[in-house]
Amino acid sequence: MRIGVISDTHGSVASIEQAVLSVGAVEMWLHAGDYSQDAAHLARITGLAVTAVAGNCDGITAAKVDEFITVAGKIIWLTHGHRYRAKERIVELVWWGRQYGVNVIVYGHSHVADIAWQDDLLLFNPGSAGYPRGRGDSSCGLLMIEGDQVEARIVPI
Repeated sequence: MRIGVISDTHGSVASIEQAVLSVGAVEMWLHAGDYSQDAAHLARITGLAVTAVAGNCDGITAAKVDEFITVAGKIIWLTHGHRYRAKERIVELVWWGRQYGVNVIVYGHSHVADIAWQDDLLLFNPGSAGYPRGRGDSSCGLLMIEGDQVEARIVPI
């Protein structure tokens, strides 16, 4: 299963469209917040299911703060991360991930791409599609699940 992952789009339609081209063929998309309403555009241009969560810049939205989905036998926790101090450190995300019994945590908020393993728990931040911070470039991600194997990749836009 190939899953496109995007975050912190902040209304940048051009960045979303570039992300779709950069990631290539996937079976679904995850949007880790900050302009979760951009998920509607993503779904429209790809024709695929998009699961999105609300970020700290979303205001009033129908999106939830956290989503838990099971894909190919793996439990994915999708969150923006702002309620778990993801910008400062990932320790709190790891703690909650263990409490929730998930295999993968997909988050955003920092606008900095990162892939980290804590034993058997994958933490994946695709960075910001529209507004990267630091020295990073705009990016999105690809999550691949096959059997017991889970792999994440940062995809430059």
